[in-house]
Amino acid sequence: MARQKASFKVVRTERAAPHLNRRHFIYTSALAAGLLAAGLPAGMARPKYKSPNEKLGIACIGLGRQMQSVMRELLNFEQDLVALCDVDEKQIDATRKALGAAVAKAKTHGDFRELLEHEESVDAVVIATPDHWHAMICAAAIQAGKHVYCEKPLAHTVAEARQVGTLAKHSKVATQTGNQGSGSSNFRRSIELIQAGVLGSVRNIHIWHPPQDWPCGVERPDGTDPIPDGLNWNFWIGPAPMRPYQQKIYHPLNWRGWYDFGGGSLSDFCCHAFSMPVRALELDYPTRIEVSGVGLGQDSFPVSCRIDFSFPARGNRTPVSIHFHTGGEMPQSEVLEGMAETFNKIPRTGCLLLGDKGTLSAGLWNNECYLKMKGEADYEPAANHAAAKGVPQSLPRAPQDRHILEWIEACKGRGKTFSPFEFGGHVTEIGAAGLVALRLGRDIEWNGRAMKAKEEPDAAPLVQPQSRKGWAA
Repeated sequence: MARQKASFKVVRTERAAPHLNRRHFIYTSALAAGLLAAGLPAGMARPKYKSPNEKLGIACIGLGRQMQSVMRELLNFEQDLVALCDVDEKQIDATRKALGAAVAKAKTHGDFRELLEHEESVDAVVIATPDHWHAMICAAAIQAGKHVYCEKPLAHTVAEARQVGTLAKHSKVATQTGNQGSGSSNFRRSIELIQAGVLGSVRNIHIWHPPQDWPCGVERPDGTDPIPDGLNWNFWIGPAPMRPYQQKIYHPLNWRGWYDFGGGSLSDFCCHAFSMPVRALELDYPTRIEVSGVGLGQDSFPVSCRIDFSFPARGNRTPVSIHFHTGGEMPQSEVLEGMAETFNKIPRTGCLLLGDKGTLSAGLWNNECYLKMKGEADYEPAANHAAAKGVPQSLPRAPQDRHILEWIEACKGRGKTFSPFEFGGHVTEIGAAGLVALRLGRDIEWNGRAMKAKEEPDAAPLVQPQSRKGWAA
């Protein structure tokens, strides 16, 4: 059916920068301009820590499908949802209908800045907006002294990931990146086994992910559709380049395929699948990133691709390569030996760490822990495998193996989170560097510390894009 044509309009009254106090304006402006290297701004609010028996007052920003799941988990742990925020009034209405009495008294906002400025009952913030908003909202919340849980990826670009991680490191708030597998005991057991040398030297990690429904390998379409009532499209776009609204192209759900708002399956899953290997092997920055596939260099993520991240040797560790396969790309058959024999078929997603003594299957979310040592045909749960029996537990476990409960406890001064923003930012940054190569459509030599692709001037605006005028704060 042909789209109806309409002139672009904004449904709500637009205010690119509502009145905020000086503290909020300085910090969000600094983030957008990439000024954190010059030093953190003064005036950061101090967080409040509730006592163990008190409930947190939590604000939920971005009320799409993922947030619905997170809110139910927060309610299961008997926390208070005191504020709801979304630029789409239909999302707010749907949340009120779905959760009923649990959010009947929650204040509602269409602008996260007003929420942070005026809602004194908010102790902590959960963020589940499209990716291009993550860093700015995280920064504003931390600056306001709120504890923060942000869905992965933590940021949209390399520079944002570095900046948010730096800010969190110097703040007193409890932060947690939403890579839920990090909360599992299997995730932490895998680290213990790898660092104890059970696998020997790990040189290759293979991760795979199936095709997705979002737009892939295409340029943005022409045309304009009427903006739905209640959707503040100008604010939804925010710091990204403006483009006209089109039905079922960006909002809801399909934004992840477009580079201006997301980063396809790489940004969606790097914080899951890369997290345990990066931590276990103490991976710093890749020095070379190679890309191949179908649909590279477009406005949207490729139809299918392989991204190879090469990390140099460090200390006693050998060089390591992470191979990310997506959209139907799969590891070589010899890499997958034993998978079908153990799981009846090759799983649609996976993460394998290959060592010279054996292989560990961690799953895409890193919440599995199966071992297959050299000469063995099948994988076996590590809990039952003889090779793991003598390795002691050395890492803390999350309460009830629940990632978000670990954050709730940290917000009350009880323990620390396992995936704080300084770590989540680093993993996000690695994935975002891969997106730079994909968007250029060619291999790059990467200087991670400097956040630069060598001899690639076209990479700079991808590492740190210019925010749309009026949306730096």
